[in-house]
Amino acid sequence: MPQDNFSRVTEFILLGLSDTRELQLLFFTLFLLAYTMVLLGNLLIIVTVRTDPKLSSPMYFFLRHLSFIDICYTSVTAPRVLVALLSGHKAIAFEGCMTQLFFLHFVGSSEMFLLTVMAFDRYTAICRPLHYTAIMARQACWALIAACWVGGFIHSIVQTLLALQLPFCGPNTIHSYFCDVLPVVRLACADTALTEWLMASNSGLISLGCFLVLVASYALILAKVRARLSQGHWKPLSTCASHVMVVTLLFVPCIFTYLRPAGTLPPNKYVCVIYTTFSPMMNPLIYTLRSSEVKESMWRLWKR
Repeated sequence: MPQDNFSRVTEFILLGLSDTRELQLLFFTLFLLAYTMVLLGNLLIIVTVRTDPKLSSPMYFFLRHLSFIDICYTSVTAPRVLVALLSGHKAIAFEGCMTQLFFLHFVGSSEMFLLTVMAFDRYTAICRPLHYTAIMARQACWALIAACWVGGFIHSIVQTLLALQLPFCGPNTIHSYFCDVLPVVRLACADTALTEWLMASNSGLISLGCFLVLVASYALILAKVRARLSQGHWKPLSTCASHVMVVTLLFVPCIFTYLRPAGTLPPNKYVCVIYTTFSPMMNPLIYTLRSSEVKESMWRLWKR
């Protein structure tokens, strides 16, 4: 049938997490609490790193940008979810759905690239300490940050264009609480096998590739510092441990979600909560609780 005969979908219905009113109110409370913690925790890290000259190393420079990305990432989905849970209004315009999809992947992939850059920073600091200052100069740090955003934009624009070229003419019910490529592509009135493969190759391989690079870098760091453990050099391992926890919270659910075609398994909306809300909420706790410098700076900021 020619595509011109399709009646184009103008809005989608996000089913959310539950149809039960009591559970919706419970989820609203939990999401509101989590979103508040994301905003306050990451803003506190940004202000602390920004105002304390002692936190001027590249590691804290990248940490500040990670906190900013976490705020943006959660803000793509959380406000819309809170409004839907409280009001019961589940409809989202087609243009709004595509916009949410674009920014979700733009910010999310930028965070993956940034975590990879942070692992490279730790590898350079621990394995090549004599060249660290030259390699991680401030200009290089800004160039790496720009590369993360550019890479995220390229990834996201590809995903969005793949979704936009599909015809949507029939069902408009999305079995999730936000617009993402896998639930959206399942609604297309066309054979989406090639599109699904391209999307899985794009999102899934980026997630898996960054994760493997991170694992390899931490393995090299562990091999390098193993000889120093007897001398009491535990701080590098403590720093890397916090990075590993952040990486696990973000990458494992993303690999599970995106490294498969859309039709193989139904999308798990509860797994999505981990990387869209829980991971950004835990990042401030992980980094502050395992970093004595950040805790001391926060205490000095509080006393001022």
